[in-house]
Amino acid sequence: MKDCSVRKKFMTIWLNQTQKLLRQNNWPQAKRFLAKKGLELLPCLIDSHVHFRTPGSEYKENWRSAARAMLNGGIPAVIDMPNNSPSIVDKKTLNQKIKLINRQLALPIKYFLYLGATTAKLPDKNLKNKVAGLKVYVGSSTGNLLVDKAEQLEKIFKAWPGLLAFHAEDEELIKVREKKFRRLKGAVKHSEIRNNEVAVRTLKKIIALAQKYNRRVYICHVSTAKEIKIIKKAKARGLKIYAEVTPHHLFLNTDDYKKWKNFIKVNPPVRTKKDNQALWRALADGTIDVLATDHAPHLPKEKKQAYAKAPSGIPEIDTVLPLMLNAVKNKRITLKKLIKLMHNNPIKIFRLKGLKKYGTIVDLNLRKKVLKKNLKTKCGWTPYEGRELTGWPVATILNNKIYKINNK
Repeated sequence: MKDCSVRKKFMTIWLNQTQKLLRQNNWPQAKRFLAKKGLELLPCLIDSHVHFRTPGSEYKENWRSAARAMLNGGIPAVIDMPNNSPSIVDKKTLNQKIKLINRQLALPIKYFLYLGATTAKLPDKNLKNKVAGLKVYVGSSTGNLLVDKAEQLEKIFKAWPGLLAFHAEDEELIKVREKKFRRLKGAVKHSEIRNNEVAVRTLKKIIALAQKYNRRVYICHVSTAKEIKIIKKAKARGLKIYAEVTPHHLFLNTDDYKKWKNFIKVNPPVRTKKDNQALWRALADGTIDVLATDHAPHLPKEKKQAYAKAPSGIPEIDTVLPLMLNAVKNKRITLKKLIKLMHNNPIKIFRLKGLKKYGTIVDLNLRKKVLKKNLKTKCGWTPYEGRELTGWPVATILNNKIYKINNK
């Protein structure tokens, strides 16, 4: 480990020298300079799946607090989901959301948005080039964008020519299993109700429709070993299937309910250690295309309610990069692969532009604990509290300007 006191003394000098190079738009020289100081300059890391709660639930998070959390976590760009209040389902609600975001933002982060699918009307295909994709909730989650009937799903595949992103859980099976496990106590019942089959059943339907209509399909928060096998076979057949994994499905499992209870209630739920291992293997072999957080903040008082009332979701934008850099340190993943998962692949899949002047400077040898007092997300808690991690962002670059992170 580096001598932290010495590094802190010189960090400001190093970042000032790097800033001069960035003003000249000389990223290659900036990267070489930082490498000599034991630092890494990464390209723009994109969190492709966040819920920043605007409009409708700004008491949990808004774009001002979320942008500070992005800065703190070394994540310059995000793609935000449409399950707001009101839901983002057409040109009017999309434009209203953009106006609200721009009013709240005080930092020049980069953002992109999803449109939501609804049963009330078909998506406006004229918005295809104005959004990252169309999000379809086949299983229930936060908001009212549930599309759980086969005929509705098929109509959406016919109507939308762009990327289709799915929350793939079977709503009918969820309701059956809710009755079956109604007497089971505690948050652990969430993983029983929304078991592997709930995810697998809908995934198979989506893949069949993707083949029938030749669509590009993105499967959000893949969480099970069974899903990985199905996706791998679909890719081998040449289907345009992309898979996303979250930090909580990599680093948390059903054993963690004992400590964290409803705080790790999330859709789809945390799985077993064997599923954790299968997801790590899928990262290594390329079956998983994207790492994204599904950052979904809720206040502690909401999470402390009884299971049925506690909302689903975990905040992770502050912590995703340190968690993954620690995994790089432990040789669970390479830095090159991490960049591919959070930069190269998202740009390709979502066809993103305008990110060349955004990036992150990281110290792969900086070691410290995750502490809620250092978080910037408005909800102010994390299930990784107390974990000591090696590898942290030290500065975030927005539009060629360096913003230093206060690493206590």
